[in-house]
Formats: sequence, C-alpha cells, structure tokens
Amino acid sequence: MGNTNKFWTGVLAGAIAGGLISLLDRDTRHAVGDKYGKIAKNISYGFTHPKEIATTVIEKTKEFKETASQISEDISFITKKIDEIRELTPEVTGLVKETKEAFLKEHS
Repeated sequence: MGNTNKFWTGVLAGAIAGGLISLLDRDTRHAVGDKYGKIAKNISYGFTHPKEIATTVIEKTKEFKETASQISEDISFITKKIDEIRELTPEVTGLVKETKEAFLKEHS
C-alpha cells in the first residue's frame, strides 16, 4: 500500500514540476494567463447571474431531450422499414425466379 502512495505522490510531483517548467516560456505563460482569465470571468458571471445560467441549462436540457426523442423516433422508423424490407425480400426473390423461368421457357 505504501508503494502505491509513493507512486501517485511521485506522479503528482512530476506533473507539478512539468507544469512549472513549462511556464518558463513566455508564450505559454500568456496563454495560461489568458485561459485562466476567461475561466475566472465565466465563473464570476455564473455567480452573478445564477438565474440566467439555470435557464440556459434548462433550455439545453430540453433541447437535448427533444433531440434524443427525435433520434429515437427516427431509429424506430428505420427499424420498421428494415423489417418491411426483410419481409418483402422473399416475395421479390420468388417473383424474380418466376420471371426468369418464364423468360427461359419462352426462349426454349
């Protein structure tokens, strides 16, 4: 058990060290700062406008449910058509065989 803890501690320490070393590059620092600023702005907006966020989440959830329902209906329709084709295939095969036999008899 102790070796596992040392492993994950080492992995975490390595990740932190790698992150800090990557921040030595100016472009990386600016990119991280810009991204952090955008995230902080979005979080701040969420705290100051909770009703708007809740409304948006509710709307997106409703859209997702409607889309899922439509997909389910489409799948049911396609499945029904596939079943119809499966039922029709033996009839079509028989008709083709009969037609072939009729042509062969005429040409004989």
